[in-house]
Amino acid sequence: MYFLVQSNIYSDPDHDRIFQVLQALDIEFETIHLDRSVSQIAIASKRKDVFVYGSVKLARLAKENSDWYPGSFYGGNHLFEIYAQQYKENLLNYEVEIFKFGSPILWKVGEQKFIKPYQEAKIFTGGIFTETKWTDFVQHSLKHPKTPLLHEKSLIQASTSKKILKEARLWIVGEQIIDAVYYKFHGDVVFEGTVAAEGIEFAKKMIQQFSVAEAFVMDICLTSEAWKIVEINCINSAGFYPNLNVTSLIKALNIYFSK
Repeated sequence: MYFLVQSNIYSDPDHDRIFQVLQALDIEFETIHLDRSVSQIAIASKRKDVFVYGSVKLARLAKENSDWYPGSFYGGNHLFEIYAQQYKENLLNYEVEIFKFGSPILWKVGEQKFIKPYQEAKIFTGGIFTETKWTDFVQHSLKHPKTPLLHEKSLIQASTSKKILKEARLWIVGEQIIDAVYYKFHGDVVFEGTVAAEGIEFAKKMIQQFSVAEAFVMDICLTSEAWKIVEINCINSAGFYPNLNVTSLIKALNIYFSK
């Protein structure tokens, strides 16, 4: 398989590990630099067995190259409105309120909401907001937008904030979990080096219930009630974490999509 990898990813300090792995595995690749002026992408090679890795913009633009396989998995079943109908109550935030970024929302006294983008997953980072924090964030974002995709009419989803104990990310290829790492612990939860077996088993059941794509990323968390799915992410633009075995991931992608 042939990899097209974005070179200017500065938000993920572990991104450059992919270049070392590709070279070590003797897998052909080329790099691409994306900025706001780029509206379409192409590669120097005539190969069609292309897999892209980089930003959401790269994943979105690569989707237009329909003759690439696997190319990009951007969109499709990754939309919350689709996978929510499959996972339902197994989602951390199954019952959500949909509204426009620039529209007012109702708050109870002292309430906290978990708010994230509804369709364009990376236009801002989802998180816990109070009314004041959200109002300030909206005003600042509209005055100083980091991306043209974030504007008054961008769709946003909000749900009741829930107590989370720990969160993990899983990379899935061909319905198999290739690697899983914790990325956040809350409160006094004791650190663990490997994701708990109960979390892995929960994820396996969810994958059997509904596989979003041939390759995707699933974030899960342990709440005070049970393990839940936080969200599904496109593997073409999912950032690495320090403990991720990048070699295992690239090997799995190359073997699976080279069949």
